[in-house]
Amino acid sequence: MDQIWRHLPAPARPVAAAATAAVLAARDRDRAALDDAAGDLGALDPSTTGLILGTTVRLLLEQTHPDGLDGEAVRAVLERSVRSALDWQPEVDPHVVLLLLAGALGVAEEDDAPPPKPEVLGRHAALLMADLLGQRPIEPVLTAALEEIARTQLND
Repeated sequence: MDQIWRHLPAPARPVAAAATAAVLAARDRDRAALDDAAGDLGALDPSTTGLILGTTVRLLLEQTHPDGLDGEAVRAVLERSVRSALDWQPEVDPHVVLLLLAGALGVAEEDDAPPPKPEVLGRHAALLMADLLGQRPIEPVLTAALEEIARTQLND
């Protein structure tokens, strides 16, 4: 496990390590490494993984859109991240990216369709986060997301 995450509570450590590996693999366009990291994310508790990845995506959206997000901005993020991934990840599903964006923004609607598999969500989250990050490191944003989650849980 990645040494930089040793200070985290036990449930968050493997998520942080796998998310970091997945984003780095997505940034490097390393299919095998992304497969491994997405598999690791998919094997973890989906509620913990979803909370951490969703909070991280929301923070990235807030950082990249400091004046706020409207429907057009969300559509642009969706299109850019999907197009960016299509040439090396042809199975990327725009609907899954949209579900991740809606979930991160707290506007997900309940429907009767079964949710995507955790590994699929992890892969798409990594592709989305890599696109939103550009060349910035993931660790500071992931750390901020984990701190926000801890504050929220402490105050609840």
